Amino acid sequence: PFQRSLITERSLVGTARDFHRINRRMHNKMFTVDNQMAVIGGRNMADEYFGVNKTAKFHDDDVVAVGPVVQDVSAAFDRYWNHETALPALAFVKKLDDPMTTRDVIRDKLAKDIAEAKDSKYSEAIRAKTNEKLICEADSYRWAPYQLVVDSPNKGVPTRAERRSVKITTPLIASLHKAKERLILISPYFVPTEKDVEEFSSMKKNGVEVIIVTNSLAANNMFMVHGGYAPVRKPLLKAGVKIYEVRADSDVPGSEYVDATKAVTTLHTKEFMVDSKEAFIGSFNFDPRSAKLNTECGVIIRDSELTEQLSQQLLDKLPTQTFELFLNEQGRLRWRTTDNNEQSVFKREPQTSFMQRVLGNLARIVPKSQL
Repeated sequence: PFQRSLITERSLVGTARDFHRINRRMHNKMFTVDNQMAVIGGRNMADEYFGVNKTAKFHDDDVVAVGPVVQDVSAAFDRYWNHETALPALAFVKKLDDPMTTRDVIRDKLAKDIAEAKDSKYSEAIRAKTNEKLICEADSYRWAPYQLVVDSPNKGVPTRAERRSVKITTPLIASLHKAKERLILISPYFVPTEKDVEEFSSMKKNGVEVIIVTNSLAANNMFMVHGGYAPVRKPLLKAGVKIYEVRADSDVPGSEYVDATKAVTTLHTKEFMVDSKEAFIGSFNFDPRSAKLNTECGVIIRDSELTEQLSQQLLDKLPTQTFELFLNEQGRLRWRTTDNNEQSVFKREPQTSFMQRVLGNLARIVPKSQL
């Protein structure tokens, strides 16, 4: 585990005293195989992120990388692995009375789970898709200039976070400022500061089309984050920024292989596209936590064809998979979406219960710095 001090206190008093440290976390997502291939994105390792969970499904985008970037990813991993605050897992678990028996129990459970998974419809689909991807021609990969962007592990140490950290925000801001025609930003937890709102408004005034895609209240699995996002919707809309909120019943590829008809969809993709020039895919949410507290990573890909492809795929889905926000003639917030070629307009947070709306409003009191 990364980001733990050498002395841990398990009491509530210790937690409160050390909150400035434990409030930070490693949020990086990178997966490397034999230093030959890497997956970079924002996906966690859990059923709901792979379309397997029957009650919740998350929509993520990843990029599969080969070539020199894989060595860069491996080197980034080593920096965290060898950091002084990275300790063995044994430092945080109680000593077992009978480790051998516990090991055998865990192995038996894993063997049973693996056997059940092998016979599942989902597993069959995964095998077929994997073979399809492996057999594909080499030219199905796009060779492009890139910049791997990774926070320094020192960002997880409060005393070093400002003075000795290489920050992911520096290259990301530089990339965003390149926009001359269009910026598409996808962030599941979108909590812009006042300065961010001013920046987006300024971009719009300078002729840049700004499109924001985030979770609706119904789709958001972190209602407190909605409390930080909701107040900025009107100012952004008034400035001409376009906002789309993902529907709780939107499609997630792969979930059709399990009985997930009642599963709630949550956007989890962290991505942005600048004009038709470059795209970022990674773990960075557009919120103060990712900027100031978490360590993050991702890759900026400078390829016009790929960027345009990502942009068009998203734009094609917006009418039916999201709610478009707008202000009516009285300046009140409204939501619209399309089903079966018919447009519907909502006067309040769509697909939500009364209690969800209450909690969403109460969450506005949470400081943005903690979201």
